[in-house]
Amino acid sequence: MPSVALVYEPLSVPVPILKGMPLTLELAQTLVSAAQAHARDRDLHIAVAVVDEGGLLQALIRMDAAPPLSSQIAEAKAAGAAVWHRDGEALVGVQQERGAFFEAVSRMTRLPIIPAAGSVVIRRDGSVLGAVGVSGATSAEDLQCAEAGLAALGG
Repeated sequence: MPSVALVYEPLSVPVPILKGMPLTLELAQTLVSAAQAHARDRDLHIAVAVVDEGGLLQALIRMDAAPPLSSQIAEAKAAGAAVWHRDGEALVGVQQERGAFFEAVSRMTRLPIIPAAGSVVIRRDGSVLGAVGVSGATSAEDLQCAEAGLAALGG
């Protein structure tokens, strides 16, 4: 039987450098803390999820007395915003205009996508770093909490 020699040759193509900075755990925790403080000041009981650009969970909290499903809803809101690169309110428009396509894409993702106010894309230098999703209060209050969290990042 002939012998086979394996030869390693490095790639000659350049490795792409990502613009912006990654969404670190520290940034995710800062965002969650600010959203939670905003909710606490208004006597709201919410869950806050932060996902990376691929929609994968990076941080999650559910405040005492927040509805039991609010954690899953917050994560699904955030994941949808991250992978579509659109805030929750814009996703409502996509669902209304292209319902069948929206549902097909939702079935392809790890979580069902929930198009609703309360999810905001996290961007830095033109790049999507991830998204935050909030659930447990009204849609308008969820959005205010998400925006308060985002503001803590300077965005």
